[in-house]
Amino acid sequence: LNELAEPPVTHGEVEIERVFDTVRDHYQLVSVGWYGKERVYGAFVHLDIKNEKIWVQLNNTDVELGERLLEHGIDRGQIVLGFQSPERRPFTDYASG
Repeated sequence: LNELAEPPVTHGEVEIERVFDTVRDHYQLVSVGWYGKERVYGAFVHLDIKNEKIWVQLNNTDVELGERLLEHGIDRGQIVLGFQSPERRPFTDYASG
């Protein structure tokens, strides 16, 4: 996630905040700030660790997070695409949950 948070300022006065709860295993990247007169706020990446699996809850980037996790040595069976419905997860290349 730190790789996705760089550079620290994206557009205008918008910053990317890393919100990492290492006790409960919730990890988010959030855009915060102003783009001209428009307020910008919202999570664009959200990962959780549940039952020894990494759940990709939200991925509003052009980066394939599952593939990036594989590149970092995470086993395909330990990755769940939580943003996919439970009915569709068995048809992905990742764990069902």
